[in-house]
Amino acid sequence: MAEQQLGVLKALDVAKTQLYHFTAIVIAGMGFFTDAYDLFCVSLVTKLLGRLYYFNPLSEKPGSLPPHVAAAVNGVALCGTLAGQLFFGWLGDKLGRKKVYGITLIMMIVCSVASGLSFGSKAKGVMTTLCFFRFWLGFGIGGDYPLSATIMSEYANKKTRGAFIAAVFAMQGVGILAGGFVALAVSTIFDKNFPAPTYAVNRALSTPPQADYIWRIIVMFGALPAAMTYYWRMKMPETARYTALVAKNIKQATQDMSKVLQVELEVEERAEDIVQDPRLNYGLFSKEFAKRHGLPLLGCTSTWFLLDIAFYSQNLFQKDIFSAIGWIPKAATMNGIHEVFMIARAQTLIALCSTVPGYWFTVAFIDIMGRFAIQLMGFFMMTVFMFAIAFPYDHWIKPDNRIGFVVMYSLTFFFANFGPNATTFIVPAEIFPARLRSTCHGISAATGKAGAIVGAFGFLYAAQPQDKTKTDAGYPPGIGVKNSLIMLGVINFVGMLFTFLVPEPKGKSLEELSGETEVEK
Repeated sequence: MAEQQLGVLKALDVAKTQLYHFTAIVIAGMGFFTDAYDLFCVSLVTKLLGRLYYFNPLSEKPGSLPPHVAAAVNGVALCGTLAGQLFFGWLGDKLGRKKVYGITLIMMIVCSVASGLSFGSKAKGVMTTLCFFRFWLGFGIGGDYPLSATIMSEYANKKTRGAFIAAVFAMQGVGILAGGFVALAVSTIFDKNFPAPTYAVNRALSTPPQADYIWRIIVMFGALPAAMTYYWRMKMPETARYTALVAKNIKQATQDMSKVLQVELEVEERAEDIVQDPRLNYGLFSKEFAKRHGLPLLGCTSTWFLLDIAFYSQNLFQKDIFSAIGWIPKAATMNGIHEVFMIARAQTLIALCSTVPGYWFTVAFIDIMGRFAIQLMGFFMMTVFMFAIAFPYDHWIKPDNRIGFVVMYSLTFFFANFGPNATTFIVPAEIFPARLRSTCHGISAATGKAGAIVGAFGFLYAAQPQDKTKTDAGYPPGIGVKNSLIMLGVINFVGMLFTFLVPEPKGKSLEELSGETEVEK
């Protein structure tokens, strides 16, 4: 076997880190910023939606979303994302990364704005339209996963490819933070201008009608950063690896990259032989694919699935956990606007202290430690901290031990992001052949989202107390928070075992990893 790689791709692999790398990170990262903002900002306003649209003057507690509505509002965007990852992942390999990249962005902008303009003032109308637009918002967001990862991995050089893809992914953390800051700012302004009594003092006046604007502003704000990067997204040339290896237009790839790298690249004569080798044209469902990439694909899908069960159930239930340990006061002691402020404050603190640093730790260490080591370590630490929270759970709920609980909880998040949450996103963009890369990343990501749906829906019910009298309105008794946490610990441990199926791409070229340079003499 002679290893042959196209000159234009070699040039990309050995290129020094320069401005276009950072431009690509920002352009691809802004998509991720919007993704995270849109998916997580809804958890900041669900309590407010309950107070506004499900107010019952006879109840001692403020209105809350009925279980099926809460599940729909939280879960419908995840379902849309799953569908989008599969569809746009496949389309990105068919039409090219760049063409599809613009479509996903427009969808995200339009649906972000539309989900804040939901129709009518009755609960049913508002919730139905909110869910409808959030599904299509998710669909657009789903497309961003495989495309952002693939574009970044195909633009990057060998040495720092991991850090570049991780940096795109780290914009998720910035998006979560931005969601918190926007909610804090908006709720503070409204709280000053429309003071309201607490629910316990006056039930009807505790949520002023103006509060309806709060959630709409927070939800719609996500369209802004996406709209700002549209022009740049359209100006990016198609990646050289797609143009050369999939569209088989080596001349065009060489011209595009000469501009990007700002060096003269020669068009190779013999290049056609490398690209045309018939044995490298196997499809996704062929025996050859199963033989070469079957186990790595199983590794990518299973680890992402297991991680997202743990990751999303933690994220979506932050506010329940905070209420349980008393970080957020009882709902009846606050008015509707102040409650948004308190939830946003707690989530922003957790994001600042643990979520965001975790992402950047990955960026710093991934090309030193490698993907495999970080993923294994992350799963292991998540298992340890989950069990450390779960078994002495009754000890952690006592008021004196709250700080310890929050520290442990933050550390689980830190090791999710300095661990499998980042690596499961990076590896699928590196190890598959160019013509199936976006599809395989989409499949891995969609399996992950299936895990997120299990986490989000399953734990809505599972975390309910076993005592019937203490459950939230409309929910059947569950297995309680303690047992739910033990289950999550077990899931993380299984994720650690499946990590052994995932290959280590550190320091190798994409063509070497996918076997695309193998041409017999």
